[in-house]
Amino acid sequence: MRILTWNINSVRLRLPLVKKLIRQCDPDIICLQETKTPDEHFPLQDIIDAGYPHTHIHGMKSYNGVAILSRHAFTASEIYHRVEKQDCRHIAIHLETSKFKKPVEIHCLYIPAGGDEPDPAINDKFAHKLTFVDEMNSWFSENYSKDDPLIVLGDFNIAPLEHDVWSHKQLLKVVSHTPVEVEKLTAMQGALGWQDAIRHFVPEEEKCYTWWSYRNRDWKKSNRGRRLDHIWLTAPLVPYLSGYEILTEARDWEKPSDHVPVMIDVDL
Repeated sequence: MRILTWNINSVRLRLPLVKKLIRQCDPDIICLQETKTPDEHFPLQDIIDAGYPHTHIHGMKSYNGVAILSRHAFTASEIYHRVEKQDCRHIAIHLETSKFKKPVEIHCLYIPAGGDEPDPAINDKFAHKLTFVDEMNSWFSENYSKDDPLIVLGDFNIAPLEHDVWSHKQLLKVVSHTPVEVEKLTAMQGALGWQDAIRHFVPEEEKCYTWWSYRNRDWKKSNRGRRLDHIWLTAPLVPYLSGYEILTEARDWEKPSDHVPVMIDVDL
């Protein structure tokens, strides 16, 4: 099974890119963030016609929004509201498989970006981000064990490792790579012993990015990237990981998102 995550940065605007992605990568499950449309305007029929009859969407006008598009039927779906906001950042589905007695849960997250100033005392957006990660940490810890088959993925808006950014030293005071963000995301990862699926294949000392700013005129030449998009698995799923891909070429597609698709192959 191929499971893919992508911050699409408007699903209606970039529907042709979603179709291109489907033709090229043939994913079983597509998890999108920043769909930026209320549910009634989601291009649902186009998605169904493309081969994804099972959908779980939760969106709002102009901002945020998450979606899970699946070729396979799921037995349950949930919408979660975080830090006392209803801003469309967390949904989940349950998949019955032959591998596990419990269903495999896939959680699609869009962690807040956090604004520009990395100080929660003066930046409410950054405070929101830190509180969100803290809540996810405690929520997963309180509701699951390390033995549960879980996948959490999406745009986490944090590049935790030194080589997840183009310059560790220059970005230490830049939102997405500050020590406090890294500390909180690392704590969230440690709570259930989540395996970073991409770093399962890519050594930590090797540069690895999934996002390049629109501000860079030639993103490829400057290559000032960050790895903001993640796929994590709990320990029971790790032995079934068989491959990964970061579709870097998508950053060069016409009217691209600033994020590129990230996918794993896992035998479920």
